[in-house]
Amino acid sequence: MIYDISQEVFSCTVFPGDPSPIGRKMETIQGGGVCNLTELTMCAHNGTHVDAPYHFIDEGKTIDEMPLDAFVGDCYVVHHTGDVTREDAENILEKANANGAGKRILIGGKATVTADAAKVFANGKIKLIGNESQTVGPENAPKEVHMILLGEEIVLLEGIVLKDVPEGKYLLNAAPLNLGGCDGAPCRAILIEQ
Repeated sequence: MIYDISQEVFSCTVFPGDPSPIGRKMETIQGGGVCNLTELTMCAHNGTHVDAPYHFIDEGKTIDEMPLDAFVGDCYVVHHTGDVTREDAENILEKANANGAGKRILIGGKATVTADAAKVFANGKIKLIGNESQTVGPENAPKEVHMILLGEEIVLLEGIVLKDVPEGKYLLNAAPLNLGGCDGAPCRAILIEQ
C-alpha cells in the first residue's frame, strides 16, 4: 500500500505570517487557449515541505545541495501528542533503530519537538525528521530546535499528514523540487508499506 502523506497545496495549512499559495489560470481550453496553463505563487515552506540548513543558517546547505538519500529511504512512523521530551526521543529512536529505520523518523499527531529531544535526534545521527505541524519546534519560538537539527544537516519534513498511517517501518520518498539556492522546497511525500 502507498500512503500519500502530503497536504493538497491550495488548501494547505500555512505557517503564521507566510503567504498562502495561489494558482492562477493563465490559459484555458474553454477560454480558447491551446491548453490549460496554471501559474503558481507560493512560499517554499507552504504545505508539505522540507527545510534545508540554509533556512536558519546563512552558510548552510541549500535544498539543491542536500544529498537525496536524506529524503528517500527506510523510515519509522510513530504517533505522539504533546511535547517530545528527551526521554520520548530516546524511546522513539530506540524503536526506530530496532526496526532498522533509525535514519528517518516521522512523528504523527499534535507533537512539538523540544530542544532536548532535538539534541537526542542530532546525536543519533538521523538524516530526516518529520512532523505534522508546519514547524518541527514550538511555533512561537522555532529557532533553537531548527538550529540544533539543521546544524547537523538533518532535513526537516514539515506539514505531513499521518492520521491514517499506522506506526511502523515504511519506505519514504519526500524528494523536494530542485530549487537552486533555496532554503526549502515543497515535496510530494509518500510512504510505501514494506
